[in-house]
Amino acid sequence: MKSEVLKQLWRRGGLYAITQTDNKSAETIIAEVAAAIRGGAVIVQYRDKNPIDAENLARELVTLCHQYHVPLIINDDIDLAARVGADGVHIGKEDGNIALARKHLGDAAIIGVSCYNFVEQAIDAQAQGASYAAFGRFFPSSSKPLAAPAHIDTLKQAKRQLTIPIVAIGGILPENGAPLLTAGADLLAVIGGLFDDQPEQSARAYRALFE
Repeated sequence: MKSEVLKQLWRRGGLYAITQTDNKSAETIIAEVAAAIRGGAVIVQYRDKNPIDAENLARELVTLCHQYHVPLIINDDIDLAARVGADGVHIGKEDGNIALARKHLGDAAIIGVSCYNFVEQAIDAQAQGASYAAFGRFFPSSSKPLAAPAHIDTLKQAKRQLTIPIVAIGGILPENGAPLLTAGADLLAVIGGLFDDQPEQSARAYRALFE
């Protein structure tokens, strides 16, 4: 199977790993992402709110992910994604737009959009060419403690109205993720539940939800 085909397998659903970078060295981040992929992560997002050397780390993550035929996307930064040859970008409400991302990254890029608790926003993003819509937070989250909660009924409504993959995020653990999948999520995006402790074993626990 060709590499580019393998890198599209995330669309079938699975664990969406988002890097945990605070107070961690680049070497630790790389090692943890490798462990998460070995455990079953199907897509990785490089998220770093306090970067020191974001470009070099992003390049290393691209190389690592591509060795495993897993796509690496960048949070927020379209220009960084273009410079390091990432597979796409995840954008929030203040991070640019889909058309700009497509212009810089190309038609094949993965363009994810945060839609919070708004299905209408996801429908609009899909019409503009988004690759997936992300909803959340669904549970209390240490990475976004002030984020407004999303409701499980939003996933059910989104599943009826969207054709692009649906991502759920926010405080998701192996113990609470199953209802989100039942409601319509295709991918579970995780930071702390994956990287707080033993990422490979944690990834396997999430992967079991999809089996």
